[in-house]
Amino acid sequence: MRDSTDAAKAEQLSRRRARALPVLAIIFIAQQATFFAGTGSGDRTVDHVQISAWLVLSAVMLLALTTGGGWIYSRSVRELANDELTRSHRDSAFRIGFLASMAGAIALYALTMFEPLSGREAIHLIMTIGIAAALLRYGYLERRAMPND
Repeated sequence: MRDSTDAAKAEQLSRRRARALPVLAIIFIAQQATFFAGTGSGDRTVDHVQISAWLVLSAVMLLALTTGGGWIYSRSVRELANDELTRSHRDSAFRIGFLASMAGAIALYALTMFEPLSGREAIHLIMTIGIAAALLRYGYLERRAMPND
């Protein structure tokens, strides 16, 4: 009976993850739009708090993408939820995230010929592009794989 309970929990985790990751990616991108609209010097305490919050959010999203999330569930549930198909989706998401990061870096390199950017701004943009692209791809693949009930 425990195996069926774990399987049900793993299915629930997979469904939640498939729904949540694209939404989190959109929220993440929107948050970055407000960050760059703020054009603060970065020297105020509030700027340091905002940047620190973004770094923590970025790390948590990368960790969720890497591990599949669901840290409140048991190891057996997480293993069931991270089956071969899910790992394949995650690999594809990392590839897309990497390619998006590199494309963003190329675009920023070209942009800096006309508009100077600080190193912090460039890193911020590249990380945002890569993490968001990976989350969107992973969420899309997971949603597509879900059975339609």
